[in-house]
Amino acid sequence: MADMMPNMALTPKIPGASPAPDGSTAVAGSTAVARPTPTSRPTAPAGHTATALQKYMRGGAPGERSMIAMSDDNLMMKQVLETHSPDGLELDVRPLLLIVEDILSRATLSVDTLADGTTVAHMENMDEKTHHASFVAMMDALSFTIDRICCELSLKALSGGDAHSTTLSIFKMLTSFPWDAKLVLTLAAFAFNYGEFWLLAQIYATNQLAKSMAILKQLPVIMEQSGPLKPKFDALNNLIKAMLDVTRCVIQLKDLPSTYISHDDPALSAAMAHVPTAVYWTIRSAVACATQITALTSMGHEYITSTTEAWELSTLAHKLQNISEHLKKQIDLCQQHIHEKRQLESFQNLLHLFDTIHIDNMKILKALIYPKDDIQPLIDGSTKRRVHIEVLRRKNVLLLISGLDISQEELSILEQIHSESKMHASRHENPYEVVWIPVFDRSRMQWSDEMQKQFEALQSTMPWYTVYHPSLIDQAVIRFIREIWHFRSKPILVVLDPQGKVVSPNAIHMMWIWGSNAFPFTTIREENLWREETWRLELLVNGIDPTILNWIREGKYIFLYGGDDIEWIRKFTATARQVAVAARIPLEMVYVGKSDKREQVRRTITAITVEKLSYCWEDLAMIWFFWTRLESMLFSKIQLGRADDHDTVMQEIKRLLSYDKSGGWAVLAKGSSVVVNGHSSTMLPTLVEYDLWKEHVPNKGYDLAFKDHHDKLHGIAHPCCRFEFPSAGGRIPERMKCPECQRHMDKLTTFLCCHDDAKHGTISNVYD
Repeated sequence: MADMMPNMALTPKIPGASPAPDGSTAVAGSTAVARPTPTSRPTAPAGHTATALQKYMRGGAPGERSMIAMSDDNLMMKQVLETHSPDGLELDVRPLLLIVEDILSRATLSVDTLADGTTVAHMENMDEKTHHASFVAMMDALSFTIDRICCELSLKALSGGDAHSTTLSIFKMLTSFPWDAKLVLTLAAFAFNYGEFWLLAQIYATNQLAKSMAILKQLPVIMEQSGPLKPKFDALNNLIKAMLDVTRCVIQLKDLPSTYISHDDPALSAAMAHVPTAVYWTIRSAVACATQITALTSMGHEYITSTTEAWELSTLAHKLQNISEHLKKQIDLCQQHIHEKRQLESFQNLLHLFDTIHIDNMKILKALIYPKDDIQPLIDGSTKRRVHIEVLRRKNVLLLISGLDISQEELSILEQIHSESKMHASRHENPYEVVWIPVFDRSRMQWSDEMQKQFEALQSTMPWYTVYHPSLIDQAVIRFIREIWHFRSKPILVVLDPQGKVVSPNAIHMMWIWGSNAFPFTTIREENLWREETWRLELLVNGIDPTILNWIREGKYIFLYGGDDIEWIRKFTATARQVAVAARIPLEMVYVGKSDKREQVRRTITAITVEKLSYCWEDLAMIWFFWTRLESMLFSKIQLGRADDHDTVMQEIKRLLSYDKSGGWAVLAKGSSVVVNGHSSTMLPTLVEYDLWKEHVPNKGYDLAFKDHHDKLHGIAHPCCRFEFPSAGGRIPERMKCPECQRHMDKLTTFLCCHDDAKHGTISNVYD
């Protein structure tokens, strides 16, 4: 076909132009070369046949191929680097790359692929960027350069030059451009020729002009041979994909923000050192691809039946894939470095923000929840509609922070307190809102469909505001919540005033202890409530069981007891009842379980109920709330920095929590007044030895006589105190004194595995 073509190289006449050494036309004082019009085709010089094209596609003549194969890669790259002399002009070539990607995707991908949402979004993005005035101006300046590269790809292919020389020639044309621009401009030139070929192939059957042009290019004959050509086109498509992958990597590297990563960074330095090689082999691959299209329309049957070219293209594709994988790994390292720098900056900005005085809470809430205004980041729990953060402006805001493992018991009690507190707020004209911030650490695990269902189920039950989705919460905010607000996995409730100032780092403890009476849930209110508190039975059971409150009002003697040793419970309840009969006192007993071992507690409750040993809480939620309130009392004191205060309330709470971890226990109260808080090892012997102290009952009363004898036994051998803090519990004190001897306790770390206690988390700190 090449021999049949008339010797008509169409070169436009340009004023002041003179013939260039390669036969093109050069303008005086310029190296620009005019590109043939799209409908004209360069003619092979006399003496050049299909054999010359085949030699070119294989890298030149045998002697030339041998020379290139044996040449030192360093020498080859030295030649490339010698052509690189950028003038410092920065170009945004991303809009041009969008056009290139669009052309190549429509020329190489199926109709089904073109119809998917990704391509539609790509087109919308392309339209937006390519209609911008700056892009139009850039194309006006670059179109001539793209035309020159088009000429170079076509003319060199037909002249039989070797691939390296052609590639080097393109590099010389692009001397003043940066590496990313060299790549995109070359791909733009190739895409023009490649797109022209496939445009005719797609429309020649329905367009007469295209049909005539297609005949000149032998397209009808080529399309009839689509079967034998499939391996070649597959190899061509794979190579084009690899070329685009490398190009995107090079542009990504250039776009990395210098604010967060410098060229001295090892990952970026290693990647940038590889860029010249990546650009070289990508442009060389574009040369090879252009040659395939030229050969297809110039050699006809001889090219169709040849199998060497597909192997050549596959080899280049494999090389580019390796380059792309290496660059992607380095980019990932760079992105990780940038992400860490940005997260550190965001974290420090948060610290600064909370140290600054504000006129309202908007800056704080936006920084914590979602900083932009493009979406509505909250769900209104009452209407289930999305709303803006503006609904919280100048209100007291309680941030309920938790994972997806927040329990139904916690939610139920919070909802009750929330409802009661709303009435308090309306009476005092002190509006407040609760906002659930679901914490999901994306750096530790991947969000799943199951998590999404769990999240939606929780969100649907909450009557307050909730964040639309956990993904809105930035990683720096999660770090801030963990490090500054000491969130682990148990829910916390951070209270912000109308100016966004933290007035309580965790109000959930006072909510559990005092309910809505703790409103407005500030640290000042918490301190005042503790000052008013005394060691009384209501402190332990308030808000849990009205039956016990009735016993208190009636002035009865009451034993609260716990543990999971059913034999001790049988002996204790039987002996206590016998002594009460002997002492002629009204006695009630209630079993309140343990803070853990739910299944053992459940079995114990069943035994107590069946054997009618005493009154007990059959609802495990009541037992959970009892122990949660006790733990909250300790955590509240820790948060206030008063865990080692010598007040009676704190000492007795610590004793009770300690006894719970070391066996059974019992609290004896007369009405509201707590008489004795004792361990199983002293409470049962006190009852058993009733005969030793019964003579004091008429004078002292049952309560004081019991206490005096118990204290004697306790003084002989009191049990060792022990505290366990769940790792999920947040603030853990550095030091703690024993409530028995007032010495500082040793701090140990324990790993506890117990399926029954999975709900309560792993115990990480033990004071013993």
